Amino acid sequence: MQDNEGKYIFGVVKVGDKGQIVIPKEARTVYNIKPGDALLMLGDQKGMALLKTDIFQSVIDQTMEGLTK
Repeated sequence: MQDNEGKYIFGVVKVGDKGQIVIPKEARTVYNIKPGDALLMLGDQKGMALLKTDIFQSVIDQTMEGLTK
């Protein structure tokens, strides 16, 4: 379900006995998450977020490029 300005609410997921969650199909479609993709989990005291590692890597590459200039 799309909210406003590219923000989404995908619903509630439950944590299984092994600590696993299922990423809703709509979220996997929106973020192009495929089986085998690596996700980076970030968090603070307020919550957590998942980020595809290839996106995170491009941010790191841009940051490092800026440092070498």
